[in-house]
Amino acid sequence: MALSVLSNLAHEPAPLSADGIKAGAADVAQRLPALLLAAERIAATVEQGVHGRRRTGPGEVFWQYRTYSPGDELKRLDWRASAKSDRLYLRQLEWSASQSVYLWCDLSPSMQYGSRRDVPTKIERAEILTLALAAVLSRAGERVGLLGHPEPPSAGRNIAERLAERLFRSARQSADVPSLPPPVELPSHAHALLISDFLSPLSDLQDVIGRLAHRGVHGHLLQVLDPAEMAMPFKGRVRFLGLEQEGDLLMSRAEHIREQYLERLEAHQQGLRDLARHAGWSMTVHVTDQSAAGALLGLYHWLAADRRLRR
Repeated sequence: MALSVLSNLAHEPAPLSADGIKAGAADVAQRLPALLLAAERIAATVEQGVHGRRRTGPGEVFWQYRTYSPGDELKRLDWRASAKSDRLYLRQLEWSASQSVYLWCDLSPSMQYGSRRDVPTKIERAEILTLALAAVLSRAGERVGLLGHPEPPSAGRNIAERLAERLFRSARQSADVPSLPPPVELPSHAHALLISDFLSPLSDLQDVIGRLAHRGVHGHLLQVLDPAEMAMPFKGRVRFLGLEQEGDLLMSRAEHIREQYLERLEAHQQGLRDLARHAGWSMTVHVTDQSAAGALLGLYHWLAADRRLRR
């Protein structure tokens, strides 16, 4: 049984009728502006705190001056700036080659879980982080796309809106959304950010990460979990309902399995870290009662550091 089903509030979605599909479409239409607004707010907050990303390299935008050193190309000397001082100065341009960043957001039923009304569901937080990161990256000149989507990565002011429409369209195409990224081939040296609860078997996740890493893709795993999944706070008689057809489990004393559950969760997360490390990737954990802006800032700094080290 997946770790994510341990909740007495979980439920298994019923098959949708025609009226249900219409109601779902209306719900999506209502959620879209709210999600975009939240993503935009978080993106703006993060942009104010981003530092250390700019660096020298091929480009057309002037960045800064630095003093001349023996061996530097004379054609890069700025004679006007040098004439004002007793030193020679070179013009440095800002590195401006854009990168292709592929984002994947888990839309499977297990992501619909939320243990409390005052915290978002896992899928809401994952969607907001996906859209917010897309907004930040596109403003920085990067090309952003959804992993598995036929349209190639692109940049632009409305990239978050376009990705939001694609996310919701993908979620409505099938009642059985997979919990793993699709088996697609990405360009070598692209970047992939995968956002999920990653509660699938480690062997399945190893196949996904290994396939991408074999192509030279640089990646990061962001595991999004609910506070109840991190703490297992349930007591007494509890019925756990499987969100992905795992079946139900009725326990008379749920607190008796807390220690075993926490050990299993820690072992699973350590296995994820090991898979990421062996592939040259990285991994972080985000809990939905924590700051979304903090998680986004960490993702952005990971990408900036990855580019500095690997280019």
